[in-house]
Amino acid sequence: MPTIETDEHKSLRNAVSALGKRHGRTYDREQLWSEAAKLGYLGVNLPEAYGGGGGGIAELSIVLEELGAAGAPLLMMIVSPAICGTVIARFGTESQKQEWLPALADGTRTMAFGITEPDAGSNSHRITTTAHRDGVDWLLTGRKVFVSGVDIADATLIVGRTEDSRTGRLKPCLFIVPRDAPGFGRRHIEMELNAQEKQFELTLDDVRLPAEALVGDEDAGLLQLFAGLNPERIMTAAFAIGMGRYALSQAITYAKDRTVWNTPIGAHQAIAHPLAQAHIDLELARLMMQKAAYLYDEGDDVAAGEAANMAKYAAGEACVKAVDQAVHTLGGNGLTREFGIASLITAARVARIAPVSREMILNYVSHQTLGLPKSY
Repeated sequence: MPTIETDEHKSLRNAVSALGKRHGRTYDREQLWSEAAKLGYLGVNLPEAYGGGGGGIAELSIVLEELGAAGAPLLMMIVSPAICGTVIARFGTESQKQEWLPALADGTRTMAFGITEPDAGSNSHRITTTAHRDGVDWLLTGRKVFVSGVDIADATLIVGRTEDSRTGRLKPCLFIVPRDAPGFGRRHIEMELNAQEKQFELTLDDVRLPAEALVGDEDAGLLQLFAGLNPERIMTAAFAIGMGRYALSQAITYAKDRTVWNTPIGAHQAIAHPLAQAHIDLELARLMMQKAAYLYDEGDDVAAGEAANMAKYAAGEACVKAVDQAVHTLGGNGLTREFGIASLITAARVARIAPVSREMILNYVSHQTLGLPKSY
C-alpha cells in the first residue's frame, strides 16, 4: 500500500480543511452538510454511476478527519454515506441503488443505522430484533439504542435476524425502515455528550416491510453486516483523529502565546513533550487508518477487519490523550466555554466506547490475530 498520500488526496485534504475552517467550531450542521454535499464531499466514496465521486473509504475518511480537525465534524458521515451507502452500493438491488445512492451523495436524504441493543450491545450473535415472513412481506420486531440522527434521517438501516433457509439458524440481515413506518417508534435519549446529532432508542412493533426492504441476500449474514461495520470503524478513527488534532492545535497555539516569567510555556519540556507525544500518537493512528481504508477499498475484507479494529483502537486512545493534554495545557482556561475544549472531554470518550469498546477490540486481536483461546 502507498505510505505517502497522493497529490489528489493532498488536494482533497486541503480543500476540505478550508471548508471546515470557514465554518469553524460554531458551525451550523445543516449548512455545512449542504455545502459539503454540493462540493461532492459527502458522496466521495459512492459510485459515479449513482452520483458519487467514485472514490472509497480512504477519501471519505479524509473528509471527516479534516472537518473534525477544523472543529466541525459531521457525525452522520460515519452513518449515512459510509455505512448505509457502502452496504447499499455493494449489496443493494438496482432499485435500492437508484432510490438511495444519488440522494445520499447529494445530501438531500440521510439514513441512520441501528444495530446496538440494550442487552446485546453490538454483538450481532445476541441481537434479538427478528424478522419473519408474512406472505411476501416482512414483520420486524425488536429494540435498538444509541441510534444517531434518527430525527433527521429519512430511513434507518436496521440490523435484524432471520432464519437461515438452509440451516434454520438465525443470521443477521439488513432492512431499510422508513421513518414513518407504522409501529416504528423512537425516544430521545438525553446525553451529557455535547453533540448536534441526537441519540435515540427505537422500538419496532411488528413493523411491516415489503420484500424489497431487505438489503442483499437474507442468507449472506455477517458478510453484508461487516461490509458496513468495517467502514464504520475506519470512519470512527477519522472522527477521533480529527478531534484530537483540533484539541492539539488549540493547545499548541496557547502554548506559543501564553507567557509566564517572560517565556512562552511551550518552551518548557513539561508542556512541549506531552504535546509532541500526542502528535506522534495521532500520526501513528492515522497510518493504521490509512492502511485499513486501503485494504477495504481493495476488497480485502478480512485484512481490512483486523486493520479497521486496530485503527479505531489506536485513534480512540490517541484522541483521549490529546484532548486531556490540551485541557491540561490551558489549565483553568481549558475548562472555559471561551476556548471550547472542555466539551471534548466527553466527546473523546465516544471513540473509546463506540461503535465497539476497546476491550472487545483487544478480544478480537487476541483471538483472531494472535490465536489465543477465547475467555468467553
